[in-house]
Parts: sequence; C-alpha cells; structure tokens
Amino acid sequence: MSSENQEVAVPVEQPSVLSGDPKTETPQATTDWKASLSDEIKSDKSLENIKDIEGLAKSYVHAQKMVGSDKIPVPNKYATEDDWNAVYEKLGRPKTADGYKFDLPQDKQVDEASLKEFSSQAHKLGLLPGQAQGMVKFYNDITAKSLQDADNKALAARETSTKELKQEWGQAFDQKVSQAATLAKSVGATELLDANLADGTKLGDHPVMIKAFAELANKMGEDSIVQASGPTYLTPNQIEKQIGELTQTDSAYWDKNHPNHQAAVQEVLALREKKNQV
Repeated sequence: MSSENQEVAVPVEQPSVLSGDPKTETPQATTDWKASLSDEIKSDKSLENIKDIEGLAKSYVHAQKMVGSDKIPVPNKYATEDDWNAVYEKLGRPKTADGYKFDLPQDKQVDEASLKEFSSQAHKLGLLPGQAQGMVKFYNDITAKSLQDADNKALAARETSTKELKQEWGQAFDQKVSQAATLAKSVGATELLDANLADGTKLGDHPVMIKAFAELANKMGEDSIVQASGPTYLTPNQIEKQIGELTQTDSAYWDKNHPNHQAAVQEVLALREKKNQV
C-alpha cells in the first residue's frame, strides 16, 4: 500500500469544561443513599427516618452502644404475646401467677378463690408485684369505705325512723316496737327485715314496715306471742280516740245527773294528763 493512500490519525482535542459546549451536561451523583440497597432492605420501616449516610452511621453507633447494656426494647404493634411476655419478665413480673405475694389485712377474711383469679389476670396483664399489691390495696380500701358508708347510712335511717315513731307513739314506742319485733320473729320474717333496700338501708328500719307489724300485732293483741312485757302504754292517737269516745254529745261526761258522770270526767282528765306527758 502506498503512502499516498494511508490516512494519518489526528488526535481530537477535547474541549475544556469552560470552553466546551454549554449544553453538555455533567453527570450528577445520586442523592438517594438507599439507591444501591436491595428492595427488601430499602423498604424496611426502621430506615424511614434516616435521611443520609451520616444518619445511618449515627443510628449504628447508637445501636452498638446499646449492646450489652440493660435496655429493654419496646414492642411495636406487630409484637406477639411472647414478645410482650419477654418484656414483662425482664421488668420483674413473676414467672407464674402463683408468684405474687400480697400483704393483706390480718383482721379481714380473705376470699382465696377471688385472690387466685386476680393473680391470674394480673399475670396475664403483665403487672409487676408492686402494681398488683397496689391494686389489691385499692380494692380493699374502697370496699371498706363502701361498707362503712352503708353502715353510716343504715344508722342514720334507723335514727330517723326512731325519732319519727317516738313522736307518733310517745310512751308506747318501746311497747309497740317490742310487739312488732316479737311478731316478726314468730312468723319467720327476721331475715326478710334484715334485707338491704336499694338505698342501703334495712327493710326492718323503715317506719312504714315497723308500723305495719305493730298494727298487725295490735290486732292480734289477744295472742300471747305478741304480748309485750312491762306496762302497757297508749299512743297519742289512741288517747285522743278514747277521749273522743268519752266526750260524745250524749255521753255521761256531759250529763251531770248521769250515775257515771263523775267517773267519765275523771277518766277524761287522766287521759288528757297522759297525753300531756307524752
């Protein structure tokens, strides 16, 4: 081949950045630090808040510092029951429900069945011994307060009934209450009268119930089972009724010539004196 036909390769000069075509774009480095990761790793939720390599490095350093330290990870919403049980045991929950030991009042009767059921539920909920003891104490305190409030309410109701009936019956109060109680006992109603009403008071302390039994006992007055011991007294209403009967218009009380006039006057005076005493 002749030298005339040979082509000489001439090197092509590349323009500098400043002298080159301004339309030429310089490749840009990617800003997504997760671009090189696999899809499985890239989509992991633990990386959502990490914005760059430095953030990843900080997270790693922090995790390394946690290794071997006494730290308990908080389970997320996907945690299983076993995950939670592991956390509870690390926090100090007894291994079994029987591991709870309670400080109970010595003067109170313990419902062992209820206490065992509570221990089982406390263990299931992951309660620590101190938390379980606190719940038991809280329950005992509110129960004691509830019982005390009920006793106070029953006592107040009894005092109110007593005051009302004493005002109505006067000196006959003890006699009538005794007759009513004797009748209630004789017909087997004692347990019924000890029953609590909706407001916490006892049925047997209600004035309506006491008067009902007293009235029934009065109607059965000839029966020995309702006879009260001691002197017999009249209620103010009974006294007023007898005075009314003795002082009727055509009675001996108003007829001075009637042989029973003086006796009627004396009886009315005695009844009025009794009423004044009441």
